[in-house]
Amino acid sequence: MQSAGGERMTTDQSSPSRDLTSMVALVTGASRGVGKGIAIELGAAGATVIVTGRSSRADDATTEGLPGTVEETADLVSAAGGTGVAVRCDHFDDTQVASLFDRVGQEYGRLDLLVNNAWAGYERSTQVRFDAPFWKQPMWRYDLFAASLRAQYLAGQHAATLMTAAGRGLIVSISYTDGDTYLGQVAYDTCKFAANRQGYGMARELRRHGVSVVNLLPGFVRTERVEAAWSMLGEEPAKVLHTPAYVGRAVVALAADPEVIRHSGHTLPVGELAVHYGFTDVDGRQPPPFRLEGAMSLATRMDRLNRVAAGPGEAGSRPEGART
Repeated sequence: MQSAGGERMTTDQSSPSRDLTSMVALVTGASRGVGKGIAIELGAAGATVIVTGRSSRADDATTEGLPGTVEETADLVSAAGGTGVAVRCDHFDDTQVASLFDRVGQEYGRLDLLVNNAWAGYERSTQVRFDAPFWKQPMWRYDLFAASLRAQYLAGQHAATLMTAAGRGLIVSISYTDGDTYLGQVAYDTCKFAANRQGYGMARELRRHGVSVVNLLPGFVRTERVEAAWSMLGEEPAKVLHTPAYVGRAVVALAADPEVIRHSGHTLPVGELAVHYGFTDVDGRQPPPFRLEGAMSLATRMDRLNRVAAGPGEAGSRPEGART
């Protein structure tokens, strides 16, 4: 990847950002949450950002009633200094995905950056506890995880076609694992580890074409879903909690790095990239990579996921963080 060169400060002046004014980026699942934060930070760096998701102003309701639409995010991208382009797209629908990438190819002639963020794994979570034993889990939950993984694969196929033709590009997939630690739910654990292996395989095949692929690992992210489910943070999670912008700044740093190919095939925690590239969250902190340590931490994390996934009406006591 090649940036246009130079550096400038993002709007809150807490962290340097590179100039991506010549870049065409596509961020999936960007109506809210991590995807929205990434899109806005790319906009602050000057990029043209195609924002996709299922929630649109044209519809009567957003996904699960959560705030945010693709149009709102695109407007914020433009307000930040980039060019926001909203495209309603269900990434579980092959026809819609093909139409999306055809449009990108026709209107821009290339794609420099794909951020694979679309994720449906927390949907319908009021129906069954997120950490119920696998033999008590409904198959629709497995299917949501698997469909999210498949969506990354499909978007990667289309992006690779455009990028290999240009001989350059970057694919960033938002994922999560913590070494060999079991993530507390069989289907969730399986698909998260599979996503990282999928990115590794894509990187192996794309490297000779000049295209880089990395898996990016946020920690606890303060998203709209979390905001709807809590009223206050405890001291311990506050130390590692961060905003979606922190993830966005990691993506910007990677996209602007002319030597990003050295990271290709790797799984990269946002907290480590913050130190490596010298960026911070909006409050000036550098939250470290989140680590699971022992059964107590795992049980605590599953409890938070149950509450956050359930949403405000079912949350009960306060959840203290979540991630995609």
